Amino acid sequence: MHRRQQIRLDVELQHLGEYDPEIFGLLRSQPAKYIPVMEMACKDALETFLYNDQVEQNQNNNNNDDPENMNMTSEDNNDNNNSNTNNAMPEVSPIQLLFRGTLSLTPLRKIQSKHMNRLIKCPGIVISTSPVKSRATSLLIRCGRCLDERRLEVVGGPYAGTALPRRCAGPESDQCGQYPYAVVPDESTFCDRQSWKVQESPEQVPTGELPRSVLVAVERTITDTAPPGTRVEIICIPTFLTTTYADAAVVQTVYLQVVGLERPKAPTVSLTPAEETAFGALAKHPDVYKILSRSVAPSLSGSYTVDIKKAMLCLLLGGTRKKLPDGVRLRGDINVLLLGDPSTAKSQFLQFASRVAAPVGIYTSGKGSSAAGLTASVVRDKAGEFYLEGGAMVMADGGVVCIDEFDKMRPQDRVAIHEAMEQQTISIAKAGITTVLNARTSVMAAANPVFGRYDDLKSADENIDLMTTILSRFDLIFLVRDFRDEARDRQICQHVMGIHMSKPTSNEEGVDERDKDSPEVIASQVQQIADTGEGELSVAALKKYIFYCRTRCRPVLDETSGDQLVSHYVQIRNQIHQQQQGEQSTIPI
Repeated sequence: MHRRQQIRLDVELQHLGEYDPEIFGLLRSQPAKYIPVMEMACKDALETFLYNDQVEQNQNNNNNDDPENMNMTSEDNNDNNNSNTNNAMPEVSPIQLLFRGTLSLTPLRKIQSKHMNRLIKCPGIVISTSPVKSRATSLLIRCGRCLDERRLEVVGGPYAGTALPRRCAGPESDQCGQYPYAVVPDESTFCDRQSWKVQESPEQVPTGELPRSVLVAVERTITDTAPPGTRVEIICIPTFLTTTYADAAVVQTVYLQVVGLERPKAPTVSLTPAEETAFGALAKHPDVYKILSRSVAPSLSGSYTVDIKKAMLCLLLGGTRKKLPDGVRLRGDINVLLLGDPSTAKSQFLQFASRVAAPVGIYTSGKGSSAAGLTASVVRDKAGEFYLEGGAMVMADGGVVCIDEFDKMRPQDRVAIHEAMEQQTISIAKAGITTVLNARTSVMAAANPVFGRYDDLKSADENIDLMTTILSRFDLIFLVRDFRDEARDRQICQHVMGIHMSKPTSNEEGVDERDKDSPEVIASQVQQIADTGEGELSVAALKKYIFYCRTRCRPVLDETSGDQLVSHYVQIRNQIHQQQQGEQSTIPI
């Protein structure tokens, strides 16, 4: 088995198109035909370059010899000339061409028959990876009787195979029998191959539809470069994989053969210069905190929602992750828990957070979620191979995970997310697969008390059916109560009736429904709010502003704020100690 050094060459498609548009067109239309030819040409060019460099170096060495050593016999001179004329062509490893460039993105659900065997670029998230295997590219076979040797080239893609000859091709083929050849591994050539499963990004999935996934084949230098949860943009060739089962059924499955891989730093939201100017003006407004907090779920009203909206805003904007000199990492994201009575809009808060979370937000229910679905799992396919598949917290890396009905989860499933909520990592050690995945997410959860409603006649320990270990992972915990008060109930009813009786704002202002999220409308709205300090940001504007803050702001805690936090923390600890009279508090602080 030849395990020589692997060589890769990155090719910019834009430069190739500027150099020769005809070659670029042939590459787009028939990549499977021309990419191997290009790789062979690159290998020949590199061998020629190394050969010329070697010849020039030998000539320089001969010219720089000491004159005292130039007195040689004719026999020595002939040997030197023979050595110079017999410069062997250096042999290099096969070169892998990897393309990159600004091709238009094709979503996975938009891959159609017109894209087959053409060069396209698809975005997605790697949700599972298989172990790296070896694939034969050139086989040396030898007859077991007459020792006749043949070389077979394996062509046809990552999943292609080849059949050994049934009869010997040697001079005494009649005496060798059937299937006399055997593979000689030491003289054969292999390359690495790995299978990925790539899924659509959560923000690209239409509402009410399941995310699409596709099988992806990667080879050689790009194997083991993207663990589950990694966002990728792959330049690939859609091809059919033909599978024949025992009952003679033939199934053709579409898979993507990767010829280029890019890893975007983060999911991007395009911002126009007008939007950036408007966002900058809004950030300088003295009441920006109040403007943003009232823009969070504006349809939800009530005195108890003010602090919840401020906490949601802090959760959506995030903080600054820190890495200490000893290697310890401190999370910069906060976790929020809403615990209280029904019909207090807890689920609506979670739905809104998942919609405006930038760059990604995932909403799930505790009753329909498991430990494997939230973190990661190791699954086995039909061929018996083990795959590592990431869950919701891995897919939402860098965003927000909203878990409704948190109290309905099984205790063993809640324990599984302890590490993800504190260390923001997920450790896996199953079926021989040991790895650590990133889960840098904020968690916003909603739960009900033990008896459905909060019972004032019982203690907090009896009302809250959550362990102290999981409660300690939440930075902010809100006890949402539904008090029966006539003035409060009348205010909430008037607000709800006003929402149902009012017309949409976009129609009142004469703005078309399709254009209300356009960059021009968002920039004009944000600039108007920044100038007047009145009004609320739309959902699209708020999401873009959150992305603007997360990508450009790195908040730093000053000394005054630190002293306030210290004094407030000590004060709360003393109050809890006095209320509990020395007993252990239900909610750890």
